[in-house]
Amino acid sequence: MAKIEIQKIALLIEEFEIANKLIRLGFGELQNINLDNDFYFLPLQLLSQGFERFMKAYICVGYIEKHETLPDTKYLKSIGHDLERLLIEIKTNYYNHYKPVQFEVDWLLINDDVDLKELLFILSEFGKFARYYNFDFITGNAKIGINPKESWRKFENRIKPIDMRTMAKLMNHDLEREVYQEITNYIINIFERFIASLSRQIVWGTLGQLGKQLTTSSFFDYGTWYEKDFGKTDYRKNTIKYTETPKSIHKRTTADELNRKFNPDFKSKKIRKCDYNGDWPFYADEVIIECRQKHWCIVTIDGYDYALNGAAKGKYKLEDPHEAGMAILGKSIGDFITMALNL
Repeated sequence: MAKIEIQKIALLIEEFEIANKLIRLGFGELQNINLDNDFYFLPLQLLSQGFERFMKAYICVGYIEKHETLPDTKYLKSIGHDLERLLIEIKTNYYNHYKPVQFEVDWLLINDDVDLKELLFILSEFGKFARYYNFDFITGNAKIGINPKESWRKFENRIKPIDMRTMAKLMNHDLEREVYQEITNYIINIFERFIASLSRQIVWGTLGQLGKQLTTSSFFDYGTWYEKDFGKTDYRKNTIKYTETPKSIHKRTTADELNRKFNPDFKSKKIRKCDYNGDWPFYADEVIIECRQKHWCIVTIDGYDYALNGAAKGKYKLEDPHEAGMAILGKSIGDFITMALNL
C-alpha cells in the first residue's frame, strides 16, 4: 500500500474515533437533560455530526471492499449531511446479510424500526437546516427547517405520554428526574443498537479485511454488545458538566455501623439482585437500604451511603444513586424508597 494510502487509512481510523467521541458526548449531554436543563441543541449537534461521520467512514470501508479503492469527494458530497440517505446507501450497497440470527435482528432494526427512522430524521434535518432554525425564522428564510427542539420533544411525548403514572412521578420530588431518565434511556438504547448493528458488520469481518484492521478502535466495542448490554452505560462521565460537579457521598464509619445495628430508630435491610423480583436498578448486585426515624432513607453501596429520598438528600447532603452514577439511568429506585419507608 502506497504511503499516501496508508495516510488515508490512518485518517479513516481517526474519523471513527472522532465519531465515537462525538456520539458518546452526545449521549452524555442527553443524560444531562432534566427539569433544570433543557439545552437540547448541544446533544443534537454532537449526535448529528457523530452519526454522519460514523456512516460516511463505514461507507468508505465498504467502498474499499467493493471497489478496491477509496471513494472520491464527489461521491460523499452527493450524499451530503442527510443521515437517512446515508443509511439507504449503506443498506443498498454495503450491508451484508450473514447467517447468524443476530444479523437478521440487526437488519430488522436498521430497516424497519420506526423510532430509529424518526430520530435519524430529526438529527438529519438538524444537520442540514434546523441548527439555524431560529435565524431562519427571524429572517424569514423560505427554506426554513423543522424546529429541532420541538420535534425532539414531540418524539419524547409520543414514547412517554403523560399518563397517570408519569404525572405521579413528576409530582413526586423523589422521582421526577426518573421521567427524563426513562425517556433518555429509551432513545440511547435505540442508538446503541443501531451502532452495534453496523459495527458488527466490521467486527465480524463481513465488510472485508480492512474492517478487521480497524477493530482496534474502541468504537467497535459496540459490535460485541447484545441484549444484556444496551441501555446500561452512564455517558455523563464524559461531559464537563458532570465531571466538574462536586459529588457528595459518605464512606461509612464504625459509628454508622453501630447505629445500624443497635439504634432502634435505624431500620435496615440487605437486598440482593438475585432475590429481587423486579427491574434491578443498581450496578452493584447487593445494596442495603436504611430508614432513619421513619423519614430519612439512604442506600449503602460498596460501603458508601447515598440518598434514596429527597429528605435524606437535604439532611445529609448526599447524592442520590443516579446522580452519583451508582444506579442505571432510566431504571426506577422508587420501589426501594417504598421498601425503606416500610421498614
